[in-house]
Amino acid sequence: MLSRTADNLFWMCRYLERAENTARMLDVNLRMSLLPQDAAAQEASWRAVLRISELEAAFDQEHERVTPDAVIHFMVRDAANPSSIFSCLRSARENARAVRGSLTTELWETHNGTWLELQKHLNNKLPETYPGDFFEWVVFRSQIARGVTVGTMLADESLHFQRIGTHLERADNTARLLDVKFHEKADDAAAQLADPGRHQSPHTEFYRWSAILGSVSGMEIYRKVYRDVISADRVAELLILRGDMPRSLLASVKAVADDLALVSNARSTETQRRAGMLCAELEYARIEDILKDGLHDFLDRFLEQINDLGNRVSQDFLVPLSA
Repeated sequence: MLSRTADNLFWMCRYLERAENTARMLDVNLRMSLLPQDAAAQEASWRAVLRISELEAAFDQEHERVTPDAVIHFMVRDAANPSSIFSCLRSARENARAVRGSLTTELWETHNGTWLELQKHLNNKLPETYPGDFFEWVVFRSQIARGVTVGTMLADESLHFQRIGTHLERADNTARLLDVKFHEKADDAAAQLADPGRHQSPHTEFYRWSAILGSVSGMEIYRKVYRDVISADRVAELLILRGDMPRSLLASVKAVADDLALVSNARSTETQRRAGMLCAELEYARIEDILKDGLHDFLDRFLEQINDLGNRVSQDFLVPLSA
């Protein structure tokens, strides 16, 4: 396969997955903002959405204050923000158009239809009037595209590069989500120590981890696996080490390693080795050891490894990022 074609397929799926992840985060944060909380807590919650995508600085350059409306506008329809839902779905469609001959008719029509429908929703101000419906639509369109891909594409290199892009993006997002939310927990604990009189609802922890599970469609899975109250340690274990959880780090990295083996070439040996090592580390790790050594350090290292894998995939198969 030509490297340019593989590159378009890879980024088509990365951008689509990024749009879905953004919609999931915004939807859960919007639901959380309806709960009783002070202004500082609400601002911190919306800043967390920006921090997950490393967009705090870019947002602050354009907006004086962090408000739900400002963050939603920035993360949904701001064309200057490369990670907004608008930018991601536009990029996904442009990459799909560039390799239209490598896609089935059904898959191309799915991407093109999503882009056309997005413009209609933005013109009708759906994200502002019914944001929950809009975010649900974004997730639904992404899931349709994945289903059409699996149901109509030949299981050849085209499909494998799409899967690699999807799962690299998913692993990156899940790790960022966990890191930011555990930081919020640490910040709350520090604030409580500094001000013992500070009131914090006993339900805060439950809603925090419920929000994380909701953003990755993991609530029902958690209940089925643990059958117990929601705790931070178990949420971390589910989203890091459970290979049967579709959006976990282990499941995502294993999918990347499996597809890399199917598209291997003379230059990709080291990339495959690193993917295999990361997969093995997650497969045989214990959450107790990860938490003891520091979850933030673990996730920082994981994000570096995922970023390294993405760069190596580009160098081995695609159009190098530096080109």
